[in-house]
Amino acid sequence: MQQTVTAGSAPLITPNVQAGIQPGAEISARMDRLPITRHLWMLVLLISLGGFFEIYDLIFTGYIAPGMAKSGLLATTTHSFFGFTGIAGFIAATFAGLFVGTFCFGWLPDRYGRRAVFTVSLLWYSVGSAIMAFQTTPEMVILWRFITGIGVGVEIITIDSYVTELVPQHMRGRAMAFNQMVMFAAAPVAAILSYWLVPTTVFGIDGWRVVVLAGSAGAVLVWFIRRSVPESPRWLASHGQAAKADVIVRDIESIVARQSHAPLPPPLPVLEQPVHRRASFAELLEPPYRSRFLMLVVFNLCQAIGYYGFANWVPTLLIGQGITVTKSLLYSFIIAFALPVGPMLAMLYADRIQRKWLIVGGALMVIVCGIAFGQARSVPMLIVLGVVISLAGQTISVCYHAYQAELFPTAIRCRANGLVYSASRIGAMMSGFIIAALLRDFGVRGVFVGITACMFVVVLSIGIFGPRTNGKRLEELCH
Repeated sequence: MQQTVTAGSAPLITPNVQAGIQPGAEISARMDRLPITRHLWMLVLLISLGGFFEIYDLIFTGYIAPGMAKSGLLATTTHSFFGFTGIAGFIAATFAGLFVGTFCFGWLPDRYGRRAVFTVSLLWYSVGSAIMAFQTTPEMVILWRFITGIGVGVEIITIDSYVTELVPQHMRGRAMAFNQMVMFAAAPVAAILSYWLVPTTVFGIDGWRVVVLAGSAGAVLVWFIRRSVPESPRWLASHGQAAKADVIVRDIESIVARQSHAPLPPPLPVLEQPVHRRASFAELLEPPYRSRFLMLVVFNLCQAIGYYGFANWVPTLLIGQGITVTKSLLYSFIIAFALPVGPMLAMLYADRIQRKWLIVGGALMVIVCGIAFGQARSVPMLIVLGVVISLAGQTISVCYHAYQAELFPTAIRCRANGLVYSASRIGAMMSGFIIAALLRDFGVRGVFVGITACMFVVVLSIGIFGPRTNGKRLEELCH
């Protein structure tokens, strides 16, 4: 039987002790009925601040590349396809590290908890990035870029699951959009710092090194902020820690009730959940997860090539269209403003339109505008098209980060996300070499032909095989 207890003005629901009801299902039923209040947004904000510096790290890859080339540390192009002394090698090392982090260590948040791994991976990134900034040889820069990428990879998949599990089902799309807006606010920051610093030196230090150090220092500050965020109650309940989960949910319920100035609605009906004893790869090859797993592997591989093929090469592509190095960084900064604006706009419709169709629509927009970008010559048109491509790419990003986290159960959510997300790391890693080769042999137009092909695969994979998720509880999607 459920029992209602009153604390102040807030009705608190104790765990259902009826035989046959799993604690995780009870916790989810309580959390999914919560109204949206300032407290829930604050939890998402604090998690997202950690992700801010992860995105800063990923975004500055393309912006510091001209400075690294100018300093003579890395070459713009190499004689062989797999050249590890050039910018493509630096980009590849970033995503190789991300691949190792997501593929090899994606199980860590499922085993040790979202909060603990969130903290450790953020510290890992901060230290690794600082060490990389002081390296003086291509080999050591690329090595430490790889090591840093491992921490970033673990952080990204942890954040997706963390946000998904801390908010009610009717808030998931908006919460992920808000998360992405905060995180991608790092894009214009990285762009403007690069515009100011990359062409110069600061106290005798190359400007690109200062850009790297700025992100590393900021991440340390966020490490202290994260202490205000509780562990995921859904994760605790799924790991036999129902009492701890209940304490956290009671606290959330009390604050939410106080902020909403009304009694909380009764918990939603409890849905039975399948039992998951451990986060295993074998379980992902069983229905209904097998088809979802394979669909998301194909999707992640192709969307990463298309997305990062543009995002990491904006300055270089603009130079290829006749823009100078300094002006290309300025125009890239303008384009980068679309990165946080895209998720902000997505908050208006992320829970109203099926996420799968938003992903398909975003991919089609990238195709149309990408082809036009390859043909354009005027600066205003290049900037407009670049902004629209960024907006479309962010729509895809917002939706798929929420989408793939919804398709797997709590006990294996991070493991599953890590494995499918690692496919995007392979795609992103290869994107540097692929775009470099296309740019060398076919110019900017050839680059967008390659991006178009990848985005067509995104449209087909999600449009044909992707299930609908909006308005459904996590337990419904995992049956």
